[in-house]
Amino acid sequence: MNRRQIVAASALSLLPWRARAAESVEIESFDASGKSLGVAHVDKVVKTDAEWRKQLSALAYDVTRHEGTERAFTGPYWDAHDDGLFRCICCDTTLFDSKTKYDSGTGWPSFFAPISKTNVVESVDNSYGMRRVAVSCRRCDAHLGHVFTDGPKPTGLRYCMNGVALRFVPRGAA
Repeated sequence: MNRRQIVAASALSLLPWRARAAESVEIESFDASGKSLGVAHVDKVVKTDAEWRKQLSALAYDVTRHEGTERAFTGPYWDAHDDGLFRCICCDTTLFDSKTKYDSGTGWPSFFAPISKTNVVESVDNSYGMRRVAVSCRRCDAHLGHVFTDGPKPTGLRYCMNGVALRFVPRGAA
C-alpha cells in the first residue's frame, strides 16, 4: 500500500457512521396491539458516543452503553401494571409485552419471555465474580439487563431488565 492509499483508507475510517456501509440484522416488528408484522432485515443502529449521550439520560446512557444497572426499586416500570409494549430506549425495537411481565420482588421490571427471541441477544457475563446471562437489544446492542432461570411458568425464566433501558407504549398507541 502506498502513502496515498494509506491516507485514503485512514480518511474512510473517520467518516461518520451514516456514511459507512450499515450492517443488517433481523428484527421482528410488531404493530401497536402487539401483533407480529414479521421478521425483516433492517440496518443495525450504530451511533457515536456523543450521539448516544445526547439522546439518553445519564443513567440510561450508563446502563445501555456501558452495562450499568439502575438501583432496585428506583427505575421506571418495576411496579407498572399497564397493558402495552416495552421498546428499546435507544432504537425503539419492541422487546417485551406486558402480558409476560410479573412481580418478581426484585425491584426491576421482570418478564418471563421477550416478545420475540429474534429481537434480543443473550451472552455470557462473567463480571463481579459471577456467571450470568446478559440481555441486549439485537438492533443497537443496548444492554438491557440479565436473564435468570428462577422465573415462573411457562418458561421458568426471569428477564430482569433495567427500566431506564425501556420505553413503555400503551397497547394500541402509535
